[in-house]
Amino acid sequence: MLNKPACIRQATPDDAKQCLNIYQYYAENTAFSFEESAPTVQQMAQRINAITQVYPWLVYDDNQIINGYAYASQFRPRPAYCWTAEVTIYLSDASKGSGIAGLLYQQLFAGLIEQGFYNAIAVITEPNPESEIFHQKMGFEKIGTFKSIGYKSGQWNDIGWWQKQLQPVKANPGKPSAFNEIDKE
Repeated sequence: MLNKPACIRQATPDDAKQCLNIYQYYAENTAFSFEESAPTVQQMAQRINAITQVYPWLVYDDNQIINGYAYASQFRPRPAYCWTAEVTIYLSDASKGSGIAGLLYQQLFAGLIEQGFYNAIAVITEPNPESEIFHQKMGFEKIGTFKSIGYKSGQWNDIGWWQKQLQPVKANPGKPSAFNEIDKE
């Protein structure tokens, strides 16, 4: 088999197992995800399929090994929020500090801007200095903390809300396009 160069590409349901391999640790061993158990491969595939109907879900693929992924999702269901997306990123343990996270977010933000989004929101369980520093470097500003908002692993956890303006806001913006409808060439 030929080695393929590393690339960032759109996820497909076929990537569910490798994305789950990364996510499972966070779900089952940390408060960084408020899920208490990891989903099944099938459930992860369904998530990828559902999210990519409207938002990007990107993977860092290094010779068919996924080292990290980032995706956007709906921030809130009311129509007035449609220009804002919530963003999420997870890396394999071996990929931390490699620069992959920044590359994933840069491409995710570029896709969101192309779709017509103006804001990105990140939700970070606190304390998580590594994620907080990373998000600051990526241009996010902390806008608030919900105290003792989630109970997991026998303790109450705070979450910080972080915001990044993706592009200058304008009057009468058009509704964002679905990710699967934009020209990705």
